[in-house]
Amino acid sequence: MQELREGLFDRTPRTLEAVTRGMREGLHVGAQVYASLQGNVVADFAIGVARAGVPMRTDTLMLWMSATKPVAAVAIAQLWEKSLLKLDDRVSRHIPEFATRGKEPITIRHLLTHTGGFRGIAGKWEENQWDTIIATVCDARLEPDWVPGRKAGYHLATSWYILGELVRWLDPQKRPFERYVRDEIFLPLGMTDSWVGLPPDQFRNYGTRIGLMHDTTGETPRPDHPYDTEQGAAACRPGSNGRGPVRQLGFFYEALLNGGARNGRQVLTPQTVEALTAGHRIGLYDHTFRHVMDWGLGFLLNSARYGESTVPYGHGTHASPRTYGHGGSQCCSAFADPEHGLAAAILCNGRPGEARHDQRMRQIHAALYEDLGLTG
Repeated sequence: MQELREGLFDRTPRTLEAVTRGMREGLHVGAQVYASLQGNVVADFAIGVARAGVPMRTDTLMLWMSATKPVAAVAIAQLWEKSLLKLDDRVSRHIPEFATRGKEPITIRHLLTHTGGFRGIAGKWEENQWDTIIATVCDARLEPDWVPGRKAGYHLATSWYILGELVRWLDPQKRPFERYVRDEIFLPLGMTDSWVGLPPDQFRNYGTRIGLMHDTTGETPRPDHPYDTEQGAAACRPGSNGRGPVRQLGFFYEALLNGGARNGRQVLTPQTVEALTAGHRIGLYDHTFRHVMDWGLGFLLNSARYGESTVPYGHGTHASPRTYGHGGSQCCSAFADPEHGLAAAILCNGRPGEARHDQRMRQIHAALYEDLGLTG
């Protein structure tokens, strides 16, 4: 495979080699890496191809998968700052239709910590229109033997639609979630090419700047992810359908490290950032990931103490205990390490299976910290 490179990588040769090695091993056909240290950009590069015949660039828009979830957490936190909700409000206080089938006790905090207990819904319910999706989730049943707040299990999608609906109803302007996050988070932080739900006309305008996610579980990479079609990209999926250059996801974490501000634009107060990234779920076994994991409000906290080599979507060997962030299914990792002042976002456009992805990201994380001398 031809090795195409673009961007800033002089300070991070080990990181570049780790990403390149993944390409040689068939884990991905392209990647983007962004990192800043104490506010100074130390890596911003792209390598390989974004799609057949198109080099990966630093401005290529890639699918973030579940690394999108913290955006919803910040949106909820903004409403909290304005006293439009309380974290321990029952969801049904704002969405009465949610109080069915045992879900009455579930609070907003339970949604953000994956302790609500309504993880799965059968069928292709996410292919419906927004109002139908919300009605379907509201009709979901609390899982058997689940006490909200006392049992944990990662919710891939269900709870994040409810968070998006809370944003829509509590926003004084009643903006849909995808417009709210553009107006109140992405544009203020300079994330001008970032979207949750990409309008079809914008999708067409971006042309080959839209990169494709590849299935790399077999011998030949297959660019077949349904979210990479015009129709799939347009859907608003608050837990999985964020898209943009990965450097802009890095901007998001730079703002959090800087007390909620970037380039003079404040999206959260420093106190709210501290609250979001503090420990709200500690020492609970996650029944989805089948591992003990700690969570803030919408952010996966450094859980290496439960097994650095086994914790799914961890932040790596050298990350400080206060590190927080979120991964995207078999492709992406984005995090902030406050003790080192490091913000990083890494995306590989191949999904090789959970185990191979976790190994790949552990190697890239370790290389990045070693390049920057942050291993002491």
